[in-house]
Amino acid sequence: MSSVKRFESANHRLLRLSLVAVWLITALVSWLEWQGDSTRLLLTAGLTNVTVMNVIIFGGALLDLLIGYWLWLRPSRVIYVVALVSMMVMTVVATILLPHLWLHPLGVLSKNIPIAAILWVLIKGEEVKGAS
Repeated sequence: MSSVKRFESANHRLLRLSLVAVWLITALVSWLEWQGDSTRLLLTAGLTNVTVMNVIIFGGALLDLLIGYWLWLRPSRVIYVVALVSMMVMTVVATILLPHLWLHPLGVLSKNIPIAAILWVLIKGEEVKGAS
C-alpha cells in the first residue's frame, strides 16, 4: 500500500472513530438525561404527552446507539449513508420544532454541518475503494 493510501486510510479511520464517539456519547447522554435535558427539550418544543416523549427519547437514543456501534464494528458506505440521512432528518425536525437551536453557543445544530461533511468524505472514500 502506498504511503498516500495509508495516510488516507488512517485519516478515514480517525474521522470514522470520531463519529463513533459522537453517536455513542449522544446515546449515553440521552439516556442519562432522560428525565432532565432530553425531556425539557421536548417540552420546549411543545410536546406534553409523556408517552410520546419517552418513545422519542428512547427511539433516538437507541438509533444513536445502533449507528454508533455499526460505524464502529461494520464501517461501510451503507452505514455512512444511514448516518447521514438520520442526522439530516433529525436536523430538519429539530429546525422545525426548535429553530433557536441554530443559535445555541455550543452548536447544537450547527455541528451537524461538519458531521455531514465527514460522512460525505467517508462515503466518497468507500466509492473510490470499491472502484479500485
